[in-house]
Amino acid sequence: MSAFCFSLDLITPTKGRPMGSSWRLSLMILSAVCFHVRSLDIPLEVEQLPTITQQAPRLLIAFPFDESYTFECKARGNPEPEYHWTKNGFRFDPRQDPRLIMEDDAGSFTIPSGKNITQYGGRYRCYASNRLGTAVSEETQFIVSNSPKFPKEKIDPIVVEDGQSVVLECNPPSGIPPRTIYWMTIGLKQIEQNQRVSTGLDGNLYFSNTLEEDSREDYCCFASFPSIPTIVQKTPMAMLVRSRSDDNSTVQRKPSLMAPSGVQTQVRLVKGEDLQLECMAEGFPTPVVTWTKSGENLPNHSSIENFRKRLVIPKINKDNEGIYVCKAENSAGETTHEFHVTVEEPPHWLVKPESQLKSSGSDVHLQCSAAGNPQPEITWMMNGHLLKDAPEFGGQLLGDTVVLHNVKPADSAVYQCQASNRHGTLLVNVNVMVLDLGPLILTEDRKKYEAVVGTTVLLHCKVFSSPPSVTTWAKGDTVDSVAGENFYIQEDGSLKIHNVQKEDAGEYTCFSINSQGNATILASLDIKEATQIVEHPQNLHVVSGNTAQFTCRASYDESLTRSFEVHWEKDNVEISLNQTEFPRYFVEENVLHITNVSHSDQGTYQCVVRTSLDQDLASALLIVQGVPDAPEHLELYEPDNRRVKLKWVPGDDHNSTTTEFIVEYEESRWEPGRWRELQRVSGNQTWAQLDLNGHLDYQFRVSALSAIGRGPPSRPTERYKTPATAPDSSPSNIKSEGNLPHEMIIHWEPLLPVEHNGPGLEYKVSYRQQGVEEDWQEHMVKRHSLVVKNTPPYVPYDVKVQAANDLGWAPEPKVYTVYSGEDLPDMAPSDVAVTVLNSSRIHVSWTPVPVNHVWGLLGGYKVQLWRLRDLLNIEKGPKEKETMVISGNLSYTTVQGLIPFSEYSLMVGAFNGRGMGPSSHPVTFKTPEGVPEKISILKATNAQKDAITLVWSPPLKAHGVLTGYLLQYQMVNDTADFESLHNVTIRGPDSTQWVLKDLETVTRYRFYVSACTRVGCGPPVSEESQTTPTGLAVKSESSDPWFIGSMCAAVALTLVVLIACFVRRNIGGKYSVKEKEDARSDVQSQGATNNASSEYSSDNEKKPLKASLCSLKLDSEENSCGVSMTDSEDEDDRFGEDGSFIGEYAGHKRPGSTEANGAALVTA
Repeated sequence: MSAFCFSLDLITPTKGRPMGSSWRLSLMILSAVCFHVRSLDIPLEVEQLPTITQQAPRLLIAFPFDESYTFECKARGNPEPEYHWTKNGFRFDPRQDPRLIMEDDAGSFTIPSGKNITQYGGRYRCYASNRLGTAVSEETQFIVSNSPKFPKEKIDPIVVEDGQSVVLECNPPSGIPPRTIYWMTIGLKQIEQNQRVSTGLDGNLYFSNTLEEDSREDYCCFASFPSIPTIVQKTPMAMLVRSRSDDNSTVQRKPSLMAPSGVQTQVRLVKGEDLQLECMAEGFPTPVVTWTKSGENLPNHSSIENFRKRLVIPKINKDNEGIYVCKAENSAGETTHEFHVTVEEPPHWLVKPESQLKSSGSDVHLQCSAAGNPQPEITWMMNGHLLKDAPEFGGQLLGDTVVLHNVKPADSAVYQCQASNRHGTLLVNVNVMVLDLGPLILTEDRKKYEAVVGTTVLLHCKVFSSPPSVTTWAKGDTVDSVAGENFYIQEDGSLKIHNVQKEDAGEYTCFSINSQGNATILASLDIKEATQIVEHPQNLHVVSGNTAQFTCRASYDESLTRSFEVHWEKDNVEISLNQTEFPRYFVEENVLHITNVSHSDQGTYQCVVRTSLDQDLASALLIVQGVPDAPEHLELYEPDNRRVKLKWVPGDDHNSTTTEFIVEYEESRWEPGRWRELQRVSGNQTWAQLDLNGHLDYQFRVSALSAIGRGPPSRPTERYKTPATAPDSSPSNIKSEGNLPHEMIIHWEPLLPVEHNGPGLEYKVSYRQQGVEEDWQEHMVKRHSLVVKNTPPYVPYDVKVQAANDLGWAPEPKVYTVYSGEDLPDMAPSDVAVTVLNSSRIHVSWTPVPVNHVWGLLGGYKVQLWRLRDLLNIEKGPKEKETMVISGNLSYTTVQGLIPFSEYSLMVGAFNGRGMGPSSHPVTFKTPEGVPEKISILKATNAQKDAITLVWSPPLKAHGVLTGYLLQYQMVNDTADFESLHNVTIRGPDSTQWVLKDLETVTRYRFYVSACTRVGCGPPVSEESQTTPTGLAVKSESSDPWFIGSMCAAVALTLVVLIACFVRRNIGGKYSVKEKEDARSDVQSQGATNNASSEYSSDNEKKPLKASLCSLKLDSEENSCGVSMTDSEDEDDRFGEDGSFIGEYAGHKRPGSTEANGAALVTA
């Protein structure tokens, strides 16, 4: 069914316009027409009646700015309908007018805009006909409006006495709505309106009474038509108000109505229109108008307008019927007027006839019934003619029903039912089609369908037949109808399969049969795996500026790969991945990346995976977190000298709960412009009580802290000044130092400037020796230290420091215990003993120095060690000194990392903060023999089919008497696995090569060579080589000039180093060692817990004992080897914490000095 509804309201001259009708200057419903087409769903392949599908609107107005005006008329039917038109009830052929433009394959035509289109105004109707019948369109009224204008006229001046009433008539012209009336002067100044002077619904200007100031010569009425757009002006009118000649007072006058006339008015409106009732009263004094409804209150949705002269009830309904009364009254009397309001309505259907498809011999009943106020009149037509004028009508009209008995194809026709009253018309076309036709399957044969598992699929078999046919479906080669809860045959013959599964795939047959014949088609169904998201995106909380990643992984049927696609949406808007609209979004390996996340990225993200058959959705929420915004609206309140409260309003926390608020202050006296933290409060607290210092000019700000970080600070508060007061506290952390044995320096942490609380800050320092003095010795100072002379070494003192300013003293301070300056220990440790544990490790013990001989706080003990000589050498060389620091009051330690087969001398001394005391008597000991170092060179040469020659050089350090070498070798197979190991013991320390025989031909071997002493063998050096095929030999590298030269250079370099070291030992160069002391600490307790741990004063802790490094220089002063030592007690070389030597030789570090393996070795 198609439906067309129209509305019409023309602006007409106001003269004679009934009171109560609409005066809205716009299109309104004055008459309404609805045109309905009831069509049958008959395929166009079948012969059928015409049905109008499009038609022109009920009202068509020629607006000046329109380019053209189209009268539509389109219909469907078989045979193809032909069209003709009527104008004002007479036949009209648009094709005969060369100005009109006809539309191909339709009955529509267009009137171009331009001059002389007035001739086309009128009422038009379209007819669409074929040999079976005629369909009729509704009538269209085409209005061609002339340009609105006021008539040219000469208006005589109006002369009245003051106090009289007068009406200035406008009588505006008709035109295209909407229309608005204005009263203005010739200078376009609006006439002031009030309860005395106002414009009525008819456009006239009403004066209830006149005053002399109403006199003027340019009262102009303007009519505006914005849809054109046009404004027209009436000839100006002059009005002269004369004063009364008899006296100056105006006689009171009882009210009377200038409009409407009479005592009552009948008002009829259509339901849904706006009711506007108006009473324009005259009299003196100016009457006041009131409104009532007889027997009840005014409707709630009513309003009183135009200075109480107009009652408006929008969208009136049946309940608003009744008698409305306006009363105008003043001090002289009153008058009334009644409006009898009746609400009517246009026709509406009670029973609307339906188009019918019948087969021969059937009966047809067409009922048409409508209601309205007044009651609509029902008119039946056939093919556009009244039934009484249609000779082919063979039925009966029984009341509102058309009855046809035993119909045959010749009875096919288009019937029209029309329901009309004075407010509108309803028209419906009803097709009665009599047809005898076997099943006609409109769906193509052998159509292929695809569906995914679990969905619903529709196999089409759209059938048309008359009489109706019976349709069944079968699967495969059977003729049995499909059965099951998931199979359903629809009314049009199509098969719907719910929740399809793989077994539902196959070929289906649609059978349709009626009394006129039968028909079949085939359809095939292929079932695919469903598309589904197997890895869903997860909700994310991401900090602003970071990257968010949503994963969306899906599975789908492989046959649908070409149509598979993934889309992403944000808040139901698709994300474009072209880097233009969303430059920070990209997808990589099923992951949506959002870089540099901002708060605008927060929202719901949806992954949409789809194929040509189905899709799946998954969504996740992105919460963007950030530091909190700055608090706002800071306010100081409840001030109380040095205390004030501060409150604020938190800013947006950006999805991360505020944990703390940080209150900061800035003061202008000591550090203007610098903000410092004052206080922190809980994140759920929005105020803080601030305890302040005195004599300062503060301002405050607040920032918020969350798990994400600290937000920006707020705007600062106004300034807050505190009064000066005495200090709140005295200095803390009082300590003493003693640079000299009989001197004590007392120092403390001074008060911060903001803690002064007032001007004139000083400190009173009080001290006394514990157990000796009872009275305090006092000094006033402004600095934060005091030097006390002539003190005994390292004795305890009571000390206190009290602050004061011009306003008074701080509270009584705390008393601290400090010590006077230290002196050097005057006794060496006794009973020093050395136990050799192995070739590189010893245990040292001693008897500690008594406390009364330390003369200070014991720092620990220093173990000094000299390597006197290598036991392989007969003569002694220069002494190599190392120093090891043992913190705390310990009496033993372990020294490791010594050089095997060496002779050493050892001494122990105590130290305190002042320095080191005397050392013990030296103890001499020897380390036993050890294993050698690695050999320096190993080469496999002269490879033959069954032999390989190995050549090597001796180790640089034998750590004992060299007895020979251990040679080991093994085969290496193709998988890099090793065979069993073979050992060869080579006697004699002078052996430097060996020929291995009886080897496998063309076989790869790995060789290991290590040097040995009487204790054992050192670490091996490895080399690989391969024997040759039969008859071939690889040239021996030992005969190669390059190899010989390399070996000679290595031997020569070794000899030069040895000679230089020997010469340097004989020269006996000296080293100056600077002693470095640790900061004083409570080493007594530290020593008890560390259990002989070593503390070093150099930066070379935890380093093993290293051999002496020789610095080869050209000049005699720097051509030295760092092995000789001085015996000075202030030389301070170090051990590692594990007892190993550091080997630090302190002196002036010159350019070219060497630091090897992390040990600070300096030549001097």
